Order: sequence, then structure tokens, then C-alpha cells
Amino acid sequence: MRKISSKDASIRNLEICKIAPVIPVLIIDDISTARDLGEALVAGGLPVLEVTLRTECALDAIREMSKIKGGIVGAGTLLTYTDVNNAVEAGATFGVSPGATDNLISACEEAGLPLLAGASSASEAMVLLEKGYSVQKFFPAEAAGGAKFLKSLSSPLPNITFCPTGGVSQENAKNYLDSPNVECVGGSWVAPKDVITNKDWQYIEKLAKDAVRELS
Repeated sequence: MRKISSKDASIRNLEICKIAPVIPVLIIDDISTARDLGEALVAGGLPVLEVTLRTECALDAIREMSKIKGGIVGAGTLLTYTDVNNAVEAGATFGVSPGATDNLISACEEAGLPLLAGASSASEAMVLLEKGYSVQKFFPAEAAGGAKFLKSLSSPLPNITFCPTGGVSQENAKNYLDSPNVECVGGSWVAPKDVITNKDWQYIEKLAKDAVRELS
């Protein structure tokens, strides 16, 4: 297993964040929807997919989505060493966490999994930067101060790039993306639960295309 340094993880995460303005944050309850959902999002121009480990079929969903041509699939809500190993085994090529602990960071580095670690304050962001993580998740974005707060960090912490997630929507996404320290946002509005349940893949693809057009 090839290890990854914090510097290389940050380089890879920045590359991933630059691909599209939105990383869909996906909670998948029905494994039969995973492949079609992923293909619709990729076809709509959002190839980076975060599958959150919040359901029983999440790892199987990562396995299915990893087969999609052009897709870049990551595992979200990483909390433990076991989560990291399971995600890598399922085919995840990056990881996302709501916060960060030394054990989680070590597990991802040992597994060779680039970690987009979460921070919600200047101090947390500085701790991650000190460890070499210059690309971070800002979570929970709206509850932690929103776009105005995040933009205020750009001057004192110019070396950190963020992907805000948590309460980011079609209505406020541009406010975040207008900040100089934001490269992309994470959001679930491009894959609404009711639309997934109805398996309306054309509408999912339209939502993805709309997001790319409006936010790029």
C-alpha cells in the first residue's frame, strides 16, 4: 500500500476541487440507484462524487460508482481507521471528513488516501495547515459562519483553500465561490432525495448542467 504525504494529499485535493464548481454530496439508501445517479451527474459535468458513509449500502455504492467512466469517487463522513480502510477497499480515491483527528489523518496517510479534512474555525484550519493540509473542507459551512466568515479568513490565512459544505445550496453557492479562498463547494441540491427515489436521471443531469453553467 502506497503512503501519501500531507503535501501530496493537498496537491491532489486541489486538483479534484478544480474539476467542477460543485462536488455532489450523496446519501444513497438504495444501491440500485447508485450507478444511474453517478452516470447522470458525470454526464451533467459533475464528475467528482462524494458518497457519505451514512447508510448500509454506502460502500457498495462506492464500488458501483467507481466503475463509471470519467467518475472520481470519494468517501465522505470518514471517522475511523476502519472507515478509511473500507473506503479504500471499495474503490474510493479520496476521503472527506467533518473534522480531523491525528488518528484519522494517520490512517488516510498510511492508506494512501488524500483526505479533505474538515475545519470550522481559524484555529482548526491553522492546525491542519501546520500538519501540511492546505486544502480543507469548511464544515458545517452555514452554521459555522457562512460565506462572510469564510471570506474573512482569506486575508489572515491566504495559504488555505476551502471547499465549504453543509447548508450550501443553489441560492448561496455563488456567495461562497466568489471568495478568493474557495475553489468549489459541496452540496446535495444537485441530487435531491425525492428525485433519486423517482429515478428521474434526466432531471439529475439537468440540475448538474445548471450548476456548472451558473457557477463556473
